[in-house]
Amino acid sequence: MNIEDVREYCLSKKGVTEGFPFNDTALVFKVAEKMFALLDLTEDSRGISLKCDPELAIELREQFSDVTPAYHFNKKHWNGISLSGNIRDNLIKEWIDHSYTIVVKSLPKSKQAELKSK
Repeated sequence: MNIEDVREYCLSKKGVTEGFPFNDTALVFKVAEKMFALLDLTEDSRGISLKCDPELAIELREQFSDVTPAYHFNKKHWNGISLSGNIRDNLIKEWIDHSYTIVVKSLPKSKQAELKSK
């Protein structure tokens, strides 16, 4: 997947907003003000960082060389995924879905109901 495809897929999720957290080198995607993805826009490290269940995070790192701990976040719960690597588009979409779902499930029930009604 290229950066624009990833951006469009993240924005296709209900209630998602995007913004520049630090400067123009990354895009952050949030649902109800909680981040679920960070898209690195720098030339040398194009990739996406996604929230992940700790067990799945370890499994993915063992299975794919293009998946590493995301050092700018809690290493147990975030994976960095190289977009220039050999990971299939459908897997990247599955992991974006997983990250989004984790964050939505952590929201108060009223926020979850609000998202479902959109």
